[in-house]
Amino acid sequence: MNIKSNFVKVTAAAALTLTGVATVSAVKPDSTTANVQAATTKVKINYVPGYGINIWDNYNHGHFTGQHAPHGTTWNVINQATDKKGRTWYQVGEGQWIMAQYTVPANSKKAKKVVKTTKTTTNATATTTKKAKKSVQATGDASAVITLASAQLGKAYVWGGNGGNGFDCSGLTSYVYSKAAGVNLGRTTYDQVKQGSTVSMDNLQPGDLLFWGSASAPYHVGIYVGNNQYIHAATPGQGVIKQTLSSYFYPSVAKRVL
Repeated sequence: MNIKSNFVKVTAAAALTLTGVATVSAVKPDSTTANVQAATTKVKINYVPGYGINIWDNYNHGHFTGQHAPHGTTWNVINQATDKKGRTWYQVGEGQWIMAQYTVPANSKKAKKVVKTTKTTTNATATTTKKAKKSVQATGDASAVITLASAQLGKAYVWGGNGGNGFDCSGLTSYVYSKAAGVNLGRTTYDQVKQGSTVSMDNLQPGDLLFWGSASAPYHVGIYVGNNQYIHAATPGQGVIKQTLSSYFYPSVAKRVL
């Protein structure tokens, strides 16, 4: 009887031990999965409607991959890093990095809003531009262009704006060249990139137009003002600003119209 009793006790203890191991093994994968999910961050690209931001292969001295993250799209952040200039970058894929400053949390309700111009302002501006229309071959004054562009610094980014309350990128260039030099560039980046002659990025002169994106259908434009700097209507959050040319956001083509 003692032998049988001891055998039963040993068997019961073994069963409890095996059950305990099985229970631990079942919990561990769930815990690991939970940690991975908690570490995943989602962000939304918040740049300019219809445009996107460049995707780079590294966050320090990276190269443009030729791909863009369109405005309004949501991305999973798998890593985060800070470059030598103190700027935050998000890794969204293997060899794919985007600048954090052009994103908001995916569930954010504080996304930057794009201001729309009123019909009255648009019509009034269109009338003024029409009166000032001249051939792009007209002699221009680069100094006057830079002076007028500088006077717009700090104004708001307004989607479709070309004067008055603010500007979008091509609205700013159209307004400045028309008012300062009597040159009609056209209203969109597609029109403006067809004007003047293409110049090397190593041979820029104040007053040259800088374009980003496709050489035939760019999505952004600014005015080179010298000293490796340019003025442009950047984003709804930044408005009209002056920036230094950077390899992280480098123009694809430059045009001389003056």
